[in-house]
Amino acid sequence: MNYIYKTDKTTRYNFPTHINDLVMDRSEASFSEVFVVIVEPEKAPPIHKHDDTEQIFHMLEGVGTLRIGQNGEESYKVTPGDVVRIPVSTWHSIKADNGEPLKYLAIDCFGNSRNEDEPTWESHVKVVCKLQNWDFDAVKQ
Repeated sequence: MNYIYKTDKTTRYNFPTHINDLVMDRSEASFSEVFVVIVEPEKAPPIHKHDDTEQIFHMLEGVGTLRIGQNGEESYKVTPGDVVRIPVSTWHSIKADNGEPLKYLAIDCFGNSRNEDEPTWESHVKVVCKLQNWDFDAVKQ
């Protein structure tokens, strides 16, 4: 049983819009997974939602804009120290503002709704890459 996960020993997934450094895979826990997200200046992941997890973000570095809604109808500024909660099935994205990267710790909380078709973070990434038309082999580093 592993109780401590080091943030300097991660697996990097370099998406075209952001980086996810996997700290703890969902396969190692019953209800969670953890990664550090880095969004390059003036970039943002596509608006998306997760039907199987609530997400918690602890903002570490940079300033960004959180967009909520399928078309980004609502927007909120986020700064270091903020904690963001994204409820299950909520459309969202965060853009890095002010010409600097945005970095945050992300915790996925699955509860009882975990998608059994995606038992690992990597299996989830393969689905995301297919949906976004991204090359998985280029994403995983």
